[in-house]
Amino acid sequence: MALRGKQLGQLRPADTTAASLFSPDTNQQAEIVWLVVCNTTGTAADYSVFLDNNGTTYDETTAHYFAKSLAANDTLNIEVHWLMDDPTGNLGVKTGTNNALTFTAYGELRDTN
Repeated sequence: MALRGKQLGQLRPADTTAASLFSPDTNQQAEIVWLVVCNTTGTAADYSVFLDNNGTTYDETTAHYFAKSLAANDTLNIEVHWLMDDPTGNLGVKTGTNNALTFTAYGELRDTN
């Protein structure tokens, strides 16, 4: 099982609908190590982060951060260490303001075959 550190996903949601930032490929495990949320606007914006290890449920049941405010022109770096071992799982994100936030996930991938 070779380890590979890398950027796992990056997304700037155009609307306020939750969306998948990252999902592991078949025969892979992923450890999400860092999550960066950047507010690129001049006003505060809310963000939510969801981790569903075997689906795409983006609500209170899978929320790790829910409707948290990020100040204008600010960046948040979060060290997380979340393991994803199911290719149907998803790391989802949501913003309360269209085009306001950029989400980036960094971590390691492991081949499981």
